[in-house]
Amino acid sequence: MALQFAGNSLDDLLGELFAELVEPTNVIRPTKGEATELRAVTLQLTNPLARLSRTQTRGKLFSGLGELCWYLSGSANVDAIAYYLSRYSEFAVGTDVPSAYGPRLRSFDGFDQLLNVVKSIEGNPWTRRAVIQIFDHSDLASALTEVPCTCTLQFLLRDGSLELIVYMRSNDAYLGLPHDIFAFTMIQELVARLVGATLGVYTHMVGSMHLYTNDSAQARTFLSEGWQSNVLMPTMPADPSDGLAWLLRAESQIRVGADPFQVALDGPDPYWSDLACLLAIFGLLKRGRPNEIARLSTMLHSRVYDIYVADKLLQ
Repeated sequence: MALQFAGNSLDDLLGELFAELVEPTNVIRPTKGEATELRAVTLQLTNPLARLSRTQTRGKLFSGLGELCWYLSGSANVDAIAYYLSRYSEFAVGTDVPSAYGPRLRSFDGFDQLLNVVKSIEGNPWTRRAVIQIFDHSDLASALTEVPCTCTLQFLLRDGSLELIVYMRSNDAYLGLPHDIFAFTMIQELVARLVGATLGVYTHMVGSMHLYTNDSAQARTFLSEGWQSNVLMPTMPADPSDGLAWLLRAESQIRVGADPFQVALDGPDPYWSDLACLLAIFGLLKRGRPNEIARLSTMLHSRVYDIYVADKLLQ
């Protein structure tokens, strides 16, 4: 039976979804362990700027931002993502992750799907062909340890707003979903700015939405926390190409070993400067220098990020 959830924020959606999944009604036993499952699930986020969880358990800004940079850089390098999310090391073959989204976004068979989406919309604002493919038939034939869960991203420009519809064959509600919604709505906003549109509704469709039994206690903790549903990320500036390129350079410098205080964090706009500053703060944590975070956090322009920085200071 298909289920539909709608909310103004990621936390609103997670709250409704977890409330259904923590009840052990539909139990499955896939490769990765026992889980509860909902099938044919649709989540609609009415304001994609409310893409960040404001809770302690699911407020994963730093790893989500690192994963987004990995995607947009077009990289498959395992070290570049294991720096943020160590679990990717399990899926590596040599130095790369074969299921990485970045090469599929930026050079699938030599084809930059992200740029093609922009060109398609600019060529015909009513197009229904602005689609990015992630999952490929060859994934099932190559015995990958991890097969991409995301099948397609479809961008629709309607009434001046850019909507995004994502279809997932499978989605881990606790670990994967917050990262997925963060990354995909950021890509949605990026495309919206590139085609001169406002940010429309985000729709997330999943064949098998599941919560592993090992995560059910944490999901119940989330439900007991409470949250603020009206806190938004700052709006991405118009014409983001230069800002994104600058951010990806700064991210690489910090990750490969430059001292966070020696990297230029004054970007082309405060929006991009803040994202680079957050990556630099994460860099201090990776280097075992949490006592220096407060000094770096004074450079943040937006106070939206304060709770995530404060959470790292408590760790």
